[in-house]
Amino acid sequence: MKPIETIMRTAPVIPVIVVDQVEHAVPLAEALVAGGLSVLEVTLRTPAALDAMAAMQHVPGAIVGAGTVTNSDELDAAIGAGAEFIVSPGLTEPLGKAAIEREIPFLPGIANAGDIMRGLDLGLTHFKFFPAMAAGGLPALKALAAPFGQCKFCPTGGIGLENAPEWLAFEPVLCVGGSWVSPRGPVDSPSVIATAREAAKLGS
Repeated sequence: MKPIETIMRTAPVIPVIVVDQVEHAVPLAEALVAGGLSVLEVTLRTPAALDAMAAMQHVPGAIVGAGTVTNSDELDAAIGAGAEFIVSPGLTEPLGKAAIEREIPFLPGIANAGDIMRGLDLGLTHFKFFPAMAAGGLPALKALAAPFGQCKFCPTGGIGLENAPEWLAFEPVLCVGGSWVSPRGPVDSPSVIATAREAAKLGS
Protein backbone atom coordinates (compact mmCIF):
# COMPACT_ATOMS: atom_id res chain seq x y z
CA MET A 1 0.00 0.00 0.00
CA LYS A 2 1.27 3.46 -0.89
CA PRO A 3 1.14 6.02 1.98
CA ILE A 4 -1.72 8.51 1.67
CA GLU A 5 0.73 11.38 1.03
CA THR A 6 2.25 9.51 -1.92
CA ILE A 7 -1.23 8.95 -3.35
CA MET A 8 -2.13 12.62 -2.86
CA ARG A 9 1.06 13.77 -4.61
CA THR A 10 0.58 11.45 -7.63
CA ALA A 11 -1.54 13.96 -9.60
CA PRO A 12 -2.93 17.43 -8.86
CA VAL A 13 -6.55 16.29 -9.28
CA ILE A 14 -8.28 13.20 -7.90
CA PRO A 15 -11.37 12.48 -10.02
CA VAL A 16 -14.47 11.98 -7.87
CA ILE A 17 -16.31 9.27 -9.78
CA VAL A 18 -19.96 8.21 -9.67
CA VAL A 19 -20.58 5.02 -11.70
CA ASP A 20 -24.18 4.08 -12.48
CA GLN A 21 -23.38 1.14 -14.78
CA VAL A 22 -20.40 -1.17 -14.37
CA GLU A 23 -19.70 -1.19 -18.12
CA HIS A 24 -18.75 2.50 -17.90
CA ALA A 25 -16.07 1.87 -15.26
CA VAL A 26 -13.14 0.53 -17.28
CA PRO A 27 -13.44 2.94 -20.24
CA LEU A 28 -13.61 5.87 -17.81
CA ALA A 29 -10.60 4.65 -15.82
CA GLU A 30 -8.61 4.05 -19.00
CA ALA A 31 -9.38 7.55 -20.30
CA LEU A 32 -8.50 9.23 -17.00
CA VAL A 33 -5.20 7.34 -16.69
CA ALA A 34 -4.38 8.10 -20.34
CA GLY A 35 -4.93 11.77 -19.56
CA GLY A 36 -2.53 11.68 -16.60
CA LEU A 37 -4.95 11.25 -13.68
CA SER A 38 -4.19 7.85 -12.19
CA VAL A 39 -5.66 8.20 -8.68
CA LEU A 40 -9.37 7.39 -8.97
CA GLU A 41 -11.92 7.86 -6.17
CA VAL A 42 -15.03 5.78 -6.81
CA THR A 43 -17.82 7.02 -4.56
CA LEU A 44 -20.04 4.47 -2.84
CA ARG A 45 -23.16 6.34 -3.98
CA THR A 46 -24.54 3.78 -6.42
CA PRO A 47 -25.21 0.01 -6.34
CA ALA A 48 -22.59 -0.41 -9.10
CA ALA A 49 -19.76 1.22 -7.13
CA LEU A 50 -18.07 -1.86 -5.63
CA ASP A 51 -18.16 -3.83 -8.87
CA ALA A 52 -16.90 -0.76 -10.76
CA MET A 53 -14.00 -0.44 -8.36
CA ALA A 54 -13.11 -4.10 -8.74
CA ALA A 55 -13.18 -3.75 -12.55
CA MET A 56 -11.00 -0.62 -12.52
CA GLN A 57 -8.27 -2.49 -10.63
CA HIS A 58 -7.33 -4.15 -13.93
CA VAL A 59 -6.58 -0.86 -15.70
CA PRO A 60 -2.77 -0.52 -15.87
CA GLY A 61 -1.50 2.44 -13.86
CA ALA A 62 -4.76 3.08 -12.02
CA ILE A 63 -4.74 3.59 -8.23
CA VAL A 64 -8.34 2.93 -7.28
CA GLY A 65 -9.91 3.92 -3.98
CA ALA A 66 -13.35 4.26 -2.44
CA GLY A 67 -15.06 7.54 -1.57
CA THR A 68 -18.16 8.35 0.48
CA VAL A 69 -17.18 5.68 3.03
CA THR A 70 -19.12 6.47 6.21
CA ASN A 71 -18.78 3.43 8.49
CA SER A 72 -16.70 0.32 9.09
CA ASP A 73 -19.05 -1.97 7.13
CA GLU A 74 -18.61 0.19 4.02
CA LEU A 75 -14.88 0.31 4.74
CA ASP A 76 -14.65 -3.49 4.78
CA ALA A 77 -16.79 -3.79 1.63
CA ALA A 78 -14.51 -1.32 -0.17
CA ILE A 79 -11.37 -3.17 0.94
CA GLY A 80 -12.99 -6.41 -0.21
CA ALA A 81 -13.50 -4.84 -3.65
CA GLY A 82 -9.80 -4.01 -3.81
CA ALA A 83 -9.77 -0.36 -2.69
CA GLU A 84 -6.20 0.95 -2.35
CA PHE A 85 -7.25 3.97 -0.30
CA ILE A 86 -10.36 5.24 1.50
CA VAL A 87 -11.96 8.68 1.43
CA SER A 88 -14.78 9.71 3.76
CA PRO A 89 -16.96 12.83 3.79
CA GLY A 90 -16.38 13.27 7.52
CA LEU A 91 -14.46 11.79 10.44
CA THR A 92 -15.84 9.68 13.25
CA GLU A 93 -13.67 7.95 15.81
CA PRO A 94 -15.03 4.44 14.99
CA LEU A 95 -14.32 4.87 11.26
CA GLY A 96 -10.91 6.40 11.87
CA LYS A 97 -9.90 3.58 14.22
CA ALA A 98 -11.19 0.95 11.79
CA ALA A 99 -9.18 2.41 8.90
CA ILE A 100 -6.04 2.55 11.03
CA GLU A 101 -6.56 -1.05 12.19
CA ARG A 102 -6.96 -2.19 8.57
CA GLU A 103 -3.75 -0.31 7.69
CA ILE A 104 -5.34 1.27 4.61
CA PRO A 105 -4.43 4.79 3.44
CA PHE A 106 -7.25 7.00 4.75
CA LEU A 107 -8.33 10.52 3.82
CA PRO A 108 -11.14 11.63 6.14
CA GLY A 109 -13.25 14.72 5.55
CA ILE A 110 -12.89 17.73 7.85
CA ALA A 111 -14.65 21.09 7.87
CA ASN A 112 -13.49 22.69 11.13
CA ALA A 113 -10.78 22.73 13.79
CA GLY A 114 -12.57 20.16 15.95
CA ASP A 115 -12.53 17.67 13.08
CA ILE A 116 -8.79 18.19 12.57
CA MET A 117 -8.09 17.80 16.29
CA ARG A 118 -10.09 14.54 16.33
CA GLY A 119 -7.97 13.32 13.43
CA LEU A 120 -4.71 14.34 15.07
CA ASP A 121 -5.75 12.46 18.23
CA LEU A 122 -6.00 9.36 16.03
CA GLY A 123 -2.57 10.02 14.49
CA LEU A 124 -3.95 11.32 11.17
CA THR A 125 -2.44 14.35 9.44
CA HIS A 126 -3.89 14.20 5.91
CA PHE A 127 -7.45 15.36 5.35
CA LYS A 128 -10.09 16.07 2.73
CA PHE A 129 -11.46 19.61 3.22
CA PHE A 130 -15.14 19.10 2.44
CA PRO A 131 -17.38 20.65 1.25
CA ALA A 132 -14.62 23.05 0.26
CA MET A 133 -16.55 25.97 -1.22
CA ALA A 134 -19.61 25.64 1.02
CA ALA A 135 -17.35 25.47 4.11
CA GLY A 136 -15.85 28.88 3.35
CA GLY A 137 -13.53 28.29 0.41
CA LEU A 138 -9.81 28.96 0.37
CA PRO A 139 -9.92 31.70 3.05
CA ALA A 140 -11.48 29.20 5.46
CA LEU A 141 -8.85 26.55 4.73
CA LYS A 142 -6.03 29.07 5.15
CA ALA A 143 -7.43 30.06 8.54
CA LEU A 144 -7.88 26.40 9.54
CA ALA A 145 -4.43 25.31 8.34
CA ALA A 146 -2.58 28.05 10.23
CA PRO A 147 -2.62 26.36 13.67
CA PHE A 148 -2.11 22.90 12.17
CA GLY A 149 1.17 23.20 10.24
CA GLN A 150 1.71 19.43 10.20
CA CYS A 151 -1.48 18.82 8.19
CA LYS A 152 -1.97 18.42 4.44
CA PHE A 153 -5.24 18.74 2.56
CA CYS A 154 -7.24 17.68 -0.49
CA PRO A 155 -10.08 20.20 -0.89
CA THR A 156 -13.17 18.75 -2.58
CA GLY A 157 -16.61 20.19 -3.29
CA GLY A 158 -17.27 23.02 -5.70
CA ILE A 159 -13.80 22.91 -7.24
CA GLY A 160 -13.36 23.05 -11.00
CA LEU A 161 -10.81 23.95 -13.62
CA GLU A 162 -11.26 27.69 -13.01
CA ASN A 163 -10.55 27.77 -9.27
CA ALA A 164 -8.34 24.68 -8.83
CA PRO A 165 -5.07 26.59 -9.51
CA GLU A 166 -5.55 28.96 -6.56
CA TRP A 167 -6.22 26.03 -4.22
CA LEU A 168 -3.16 24.15 -5.51
CA ALA A 169 -0.99 27.25 -5.02
CA PHE A 170 -1.59 27.00 -1.24
CA GLU A 171 1.31 24.91 0.10
CA PRO A 172 -0.64 22.61 2.48
CA VAL A 173 -2.87 21.56 -0.44
CA LEU A 174 -1.34 18.49 -2.13
CA CYS A 175 -4.21 17.91 -4.59
CA VAL A 176 -7.87 18.70 -5.14
CA GLY A 177 -10.82 16.42 -5.71
CA GLY A 178 -13.25 17.10 -8.51
CA SER A 179 -16.07 15.55 -10.48
CA TRP A 180 -15.66 17.83 -13.51
CA VAL A 181 -13.05 15.45 -14.97
CA SER A 182 -15.26 12.36 -14.70
CA PRO A 183 -18.80 12.95 -16.01
CA ARG A 184 -21.49 10.37 -15.28
CA GLY A 185 -22.94 8.16 -17.98
CA PRO A 186 -21.54 6.67 -21.17
CA VAL A 187 -17.85 7.53 -21.62
CA ASP A 188 -16.72 9.90 -24.37
CA SER A 189 -13.08 8.80 -24.14
CA PRO A 190 -11.45 11.56 -26.28
CA SER A 191 -13.29 14.23 -24.28
CA VAL A 192 -12.35 12.66 -20.91
CA ILE A 193 -8.71 12.29 -21.96
CA ALA A 194 -8.58 15.95 -23.05
CA THR A 195 -10.17 17.15 -19.80
CA ALA A 196 -7.86 14.93 -17.72
CA ARG A 197 -4.77 16.25 -19.55
CA GLU A 198 -5.85 19.81 -18.82
CA ALA A 199 -6.33 18.92 -15.13
CA ALA A 200 -3.03 17.01 -14.92
CA LYS A 201 -1.16 20.15 -16.02
CA LEU A 202 -2.54 22.17 -13.10
CA GLY A 203 0.19 20.93 -10.79
CA SER A 204 3.08 21.96 -13.03
